[in-house]
Amino acid sequence: MLSPLGLTPSFGFGDRLGLATPGHIASVKGTKFAPIFAQQSVRENARTGRTPQQVMDDAKRAVDAAKWDAPWSADADHLKTVDDIPPFVDAGYTFFTIDPGEHVDNAADSDPLDVLKRKAATFINWDHLSMLYLDQNGEQVWGNFEAVSLQRAMVKYDNAIQHAVSMFRRLSELTDAFDFEVSVDETDSPTTPLEHFFIANELTRLGVKFTSLAPRFIGRFEKGVDYIGDLNALDTELAKHAAVTAHFGTYKLSLHSGSDKFSVYPLVAKHWGGRIHVKTAGTSYLEALRVLAKHEPDLFLKIYSLGRERYETDKKTYHVSAELDKLPKTDNLPSLLEDFHAREVLHVTFGSALTQFGVELKAALVKHDGAYFNGLKKHFDKHLSLLK
Repeated sequence: MLSPLGLTPSFGFGDRLGLATPGHIASVKGTKFAPIFAQQSVRENARTGRTPQQVMDDAKRAVDAAKWDAPWSADADHLKTVDDIPPFVDAGYTFFTIDPGEHVDNAADSDPLDVLKRKAATFINWDHLSMLYLDQNGEQVWGNFEAVSLQRAMVKYDNAIQHAVSMFRRLSELTDAFDFEVSVDETDSPTTPLEHFFIANELTRLGVKFTSLAPRFIGRFEKGVDYIGDLNALDTELAKHAAVTAHFGTYKLSLHSGSDKFSVYPLVAKHWGGRIHVKTAGTSYLEALRVLAKHEPDLFLKIYSLGRERYETDKKTYHVSAELDKLPKTDNLPSLLEDFHAREVLHVTFGSALTQFGVELKAALVKHDGAYFNGLKKHFDKHLSLLK
């Protein structure tokens, strides 16, 4: 049944090809997670040449074929403007991820005090916010505001919060049954636990009923590879973010760029418990390329060659750090799907690959549908087993 999922633990499966849902269904069956089978952003739709309706139709076809009768959802991912919303509403989506990142002032973290005060003076709500946040009683796990830290939080996030409010109100005019997620993960700097508290409190105070919130966590959550950073520091930080979420008790924490973050999942499970949403996307595409590397090497080499040509251009809208001169020289094509640099190159150039080789790629996956199904199930079994 397609429906909002509320606070049920949930897992998002991105399917850029429209062929991965059978494998997703097999892996999530019997777990605690409610699945999101249709999940695509405006950016991804533009690069894959698909519409919100096509993404939904592909997912529904697989759901019906599998006779899946439990709740599932569809995520309109990383919506940036009110004009992005209607096509997803019309297609029946039930989960809406709002990305107000373009309204975040990333410089606020490091602005000199005179610059910060000049920016803060342009906000008409400073007096009201200072009364709300500067007289907190008792030391909180996530910290306490003083004047400068409140100014930095306000300057950094207030415009983004107001944009999220506008998106929520517009969505509420179009439909009355939906999950609403606010994502600030694609920003230049991490969201501190204290800033997380500010965002959640302001959204709540302004009447936004949000189901999940995606901060940007410390370290690097790059596409299609494991976490890069200090796991001990992250462990401490995730506990503080979980404390903020528990304080409100009304929403889940959301882990974006969740694909292949195997070292992080046990920490997420430990601290977040059932208040969890994990979002994956490109890893299902990489599993498709693994099938090609094993069974259609000539086509794989064409896609890999194109990826090397397109990487420097296509990576500009992603947080990745692969370097072309560090790509391995090997005749063992499947091994490239285990290499950090090759995975990121292949991941972010999916749009270019589908534009040039999409018909051939999909035909190859249909031909080797058993291998793709088994590969997806194995891959996501690993994800979900670490999130128990």
